Amino acid sequence: MRVFKDSGKTIKSLLKERILILDGAMGTMIQRHILSEEDFRGERFKNHDHSLKGNNDLLSITRPDIIKDIHAAYYAAGADIAETNTFSSTVIAQADYHLEDAVYDLNFQSAKIAREVADEFTHKNPDKPRFVAGSIGPTNRTASISPDVNDPGFRAITFEELRAAYFQQVDALLDGGVDMLLVETVFDTLNAKAALFAIDDVFEKRGEEVPVMVSGTITDASGRTLTGQTTEAFLYSLEHFPMLSIGLNCALGAKQLRPYLKILSGKAPFAVSAHPNAGLPNAFGQYDQTADEMAEEVEDFLKNNFLNILGGCCGTTPEHISAIAKVAAKYAPRQYEAQQVLNHA
Repeated sequence: MRVFKDSGKTIKSLLKERILILDGAMGTMIQRHILSEEDFRGERFKNHDHSLKGNNDLLSITRPDIIKDIHAAYYAAGADIAETNTFSSTVIAQADYHLEDAVYDLNFQSAKIAREVADEFTHKNPDKPRFVAGSIGPTNRTASISPDVNDPGFRAITFEELRAAYFQQVDALLDGGVDMLLVETVFDTLNAKAALFAIDDVFEKRGEEVPVMVSGTITDASGRTLTGQTTEAFLYSLEHFPMLSIGLNCALGAKQLRPYLKILSGKAPFAVSAHPNAGLPNAFGQYDQTADEMAEEVEDFLKNNFLNILGGCCGTTPEHISAIAKVAAKYAPRQYEAQQVLNHA
């Protein structure tokens, strides 16, 4: 017997009333700070045997003030949902920093920080409750493709290794108090399946459920994921799982995402989400699209009734989220008929 958390019921109810706003980029905001190796190490990791600079998830432990301020800035800009600072908080990704043993704390502390800020904003304005989504990244491995062109049968990770890593992450995120889980930037659907398998295992273990969002990434103008799936195939591969939403994020700007969101909107039996980049990066890897420019582009999605959840990915800031929140407030959410399982065999 599983219990569905009350916050999950509230989220489902709100989705029928209005478009919910997701926050923007965590990394972009962290980069506004000039951080040293010592900032990442803090007291706890000052004698660690490996460089830690650039491990943004670690700041939830060593510089929680920065992460708390970022969440607060996004909520103040109009976000309903903030993502935890845990995109790389698995033993797989943290192995690059020799920090596998810190993974539980990374997830728990990140969720706890976001939960505290969300509760502060909800207390100030109960008519606009704020929620926390546990961010679950794809890891830096792919279960479907060989990283060695000379050995196409080789795999750098197994499904079971992914499942175990995700199980640990999800359990810690729920301990920290997240309202929902967001499996995001999916470039390999097999990785996502491992995450969803782990999520279901954790729900069974705990006897409780929270809503689950899934968001894939189209890697280039081919309109496919890194492993070659079309948007439609991505949906059909995952729709057996009772998700809150399915959507797309990263890699592309809003204008480039439009045809693929249209496909999801027309076929998905769930809410549809999008959190695109602030346009495409320039020659220096920077994002030049202004908040007003992005708002103008996403308004096309809203006019055409494509979306239920809207936010920002790389290059977006509280200014971008504020602009799109104001635009989204003018439009009704996409209507859809929720179904548990569809069969396209």
